[in-house]
Amino acid sequence: MKEKIHKTNAARHLDDLSIPYELIPYAVDEEDLSAQHVAASLNENIEQVYKTLVLRGERTGLFVCVIPGAAELDLKLAAKAAGDKACSMVHVKELMPLTGYVRGGCSPLGMKKAYPTFVHEDCILWDYIYVSAGQRGLQLKLNPQDLLKAANAQAVALCK
Repeated sequence: MKEKIHKTNAARHLDDLSIPYELIPYAVDEEDLSAQHVAASLNENIEQVYKTLVLRGERTGLFVCVIPGAAELDLKLAAKAAGDKACSMVHVKELMPLTGYVRGGCSPLGMKKAYPTFVHEDCILWDYIYVSAGQRGLQLKLNPQDLLKAANAQAVALCK
């Protein structure tokens, strides 16, 4: 018997916008919350499994970057995208109060507040990508153009 998957805030946000998606569960490894683990669990290309990072610009405040799982965020490119000179990652203990999400389950959709969001430009090369559904062990599979629309995001260079 299949276990019922409960809708997350991210999924409800997509429902409200009538955007198609799939909720894909995977086995969580508390010792390895990496996108590489998620991609391996889903048997998917790591380039299509995106991770969500929350940053603080030195002048503009909080913003969100969504990048391919194996990529490393370029802080200068991220700051430039946000209209800032410099930025840094928010501390993991700040994630829940700021976004409503935990590390390893942070979705770019359905956060407590809508922050400026930027998705690495390569996302549009794919028919679909994965992002966190807002809890560990659950991914959203959706068209990247739909993600950009739902997150009111811009596709920009965020990684070198």
